[in-house]
Amino acid sequence: MKPTMFTSLTTGRPKQRRFVAKKATFTHFVRLRILTFTHSEKSATITDMNDLIGRLEKAAETGNLLAMSAQNALQLLASSKDPVVADSIAELLDAANWTELNDRFFRTLAFGTGGLRGRTIGRTVTVAERAHPQALGRPEHPCVGTNAMNFFNVSRATQGLVAYLREFHTKHGHPGRPRLVVAHDTRHFSREFAALTAKVAAENGVDVFLFQGPRSTPQLSFTVREQDAQAGIVITASHNPPHDNGYKVYFNEGAQVVEPHANGIIARVNGIQTDAYTPLPSERHGSVTVLGAENDAAYMARLETLVLDKPMVAAAKGVKFIFTSIHGTGGIIILPMLRRLGLTCITVPEQEIQDGRFPTVKSPNPENAEALSLAIKLASEQNADVVIATDPDCDRMGVAVRNRSGGMELFSGNQIGSLMAWYRIHKLKEQGVITPENAERCVIIKTFVTTDLQKAIANANGLRCVETLTGFKYIGSKLGKYEAALPADIRAGYRARSESETRAARLQHSSYYVCGGEESYGYSAADFVRDKDGNGAAIVFAEVAAYAHSRGLTLPELLDEIYATYGFYWEQNGSLTFEGAEGAAQIARLVESFASNPPREMDGSAVIKIQNFAKEEFIDVEGDRIPKENMLMLELEDGRRVAVRPSGTEPKIKFYLYAKSTPENGARFNATELAEIKPRVKASLESLWSWIQGDAKKRVG
Repeated sequence: MKPTMFTSLTTGRPKQRRFVAKKATFTHFVRLRILTFTHSEKSATITDMNDLIGRLEKAAETGNLLAMSAQNALQLLASSKDPVVADSIAELLDAANWTELNDRFFRTLAFGTGGLRGRTIGRTVTVAERAHPQALGRPEHPCVGTNAMNFFNVSRATQGLVAYLREFHTKHGHPGRPRLVVAHDTRHFSREFAALTAKVAAENGVDVFLFQGPRSTPQLSFTVREQDAQAGIVITASHNPPHDNGYKVYFNEGAQVVEPHANGIIARVNGIQTDAYTPLPSERHGSVTVLGAENDAAYMARLETLVLDKPMVAAAKGVKFIFTSIHGTGGIIILPMLRRLGLTCITVPEQEIQDGRFPTVKSPNPENAEALSLAIKLASEQNADVVIATDPDCDRMGVAVRNRSGGMELFSGNQIGSLMAWYRIHKLKEQGVITPENAERCVIIKTFVTTDLQKAIANANGLRCVETLTGFKYIGSKLGKYEAALPADIRAGYRARSESETRAARLQHSSYYVCGGEESYGYSAADFVRDKDGNGAAIVFAEVAAYAHSRGLTLPELLDEIYATYGFYWEQNGSLTFEGAEGAAQIARLVESFASNPPREMDGSAVIKIQNFAKEEFIDVEGDRIPKENMLMLELEDGRRVAVRPSGTEPKIKFYLYAKSTPENGARFNATELAEIKPRVKASLESLWSWIQGDAKKRVG
């Protein structure tokens, strides 16, 4: 719901009566609930609480507080025994900090297909929240609010998910209790949220497998499959700012939740209005098993199978790598894996410290050049060839590479993914794994907003290129479909089979996934992980670097060989950020404006094709229907292309710009032609982005 709609609840006369009618009901409910509070010296008295209720109601009546914000604050007061809740609300009321109150309460943090994500530390940290600051300066308590990542919402989410799991488990006749794997990253409150998740799940009759310390999102995906669990949860906000945290849910295939389960889980979670619950009798509680080194070893054994040419990699003694986890989980697996393969790898010491503040970067996102600056500096000091960086939950990976002149170049997610796709196709063909006879069973999967260079590479080599919506859950869903197409006797023991066995089965009976990914620095190269895998991506890219070294090429030179063969494809991403309640409304208005009134021309070129993924029906190359998504694709007469979509995890609207120049009639570009083409194509997107920003400013008002 838009904040402007919330505001209308307090401005129009009929709407005002609607709020007043509810007021007595909420007042009665809150006051009854107060009687159940366990009072302490810090707890609010009944008199204080009555005063607080009155102040919230008055703030809504005067329009200082959105009506929905007041309603949600009253609901939280009624359902929580935590004195930090009342004290924080009172403090923000005392300060007349309406912006903070509205941002915290204008909605209840909605559980979507990606789970939950929101602030766990408010823009204003109250005295009650700060209390006794913890290690690294973290507040003692998470952000109070219905629109925040806190114990209230983690409990709600877990209760709803567990209810769905138990129902699913019983309906399908599975023996024993449902099994749930829980992981967390290095963010503020991640460990506490994971522990609460395990407690709520176990007390509601689920067996839990909880990692002993921070672990990556892809390892969670792997472990759901390895433990034959019904679901998995990882507490992370990926590469979001330090003040955020999140709750991502995976189902029994190890992929993020899609239909038919998504809506069922969402309905269960969003139907729960309180963090309180009655545990099952102790004899019906689930167990909690702590996972440690043995699970790491199993995951690493599978990751090692990603290497296609071990002798070549082992011979790459001259290639030196710098690795940084940006204060996250990546170093737990990547560092020992690269060294196991015989590669020289040096870490950025200050960034290997697990620290939820991410103090050495502005943003812990390997998409951003600034996040790699310390690693690039170290690469210069150590004369290293490749920098590899992963985000806090290690599902994304970014790189910088040394060019022929000795400088370091950042590669985009599109370039990294294209190098990986080209190399794996090339090497698998060289090894006789991909043949003219089975190439049509081999698949590259990419999202619609990922470079078409990968489609060109796949098609030229006889492979299918399948396009999905943004979100690795859709790639995971495709991998589940390919597994389901195998004969029943192979499926029965599929997860226990070796990688060579499963590859042979897929090539013979189904589809073999060569690799895939998203432009937003997410990739995978096997189906034993059903999400983007920064650990696996680091290993695959290290092998690409070893291959370039074996040919006496730098990685930019290898990429130029690919451009010369398939064409120069260039992409530029841009985004506009709108924070808080008003920001959500601005994003909604902007998206609606583009959909209902798309531009007829952009940067001097006519718009010749518009694809509205929210309203039109699309079928992919395998005959599967594309789900509806709030995304618009615009194709220009001069060959440029633009995609527009709101971010699913951040307060942003994203723009994806594309241009290309391809050789004619199967020819190749020579070095001179390529050198002339590159700046011209890049400049065309710079111009287009300038035009879009001006247009968006007019639309948002």
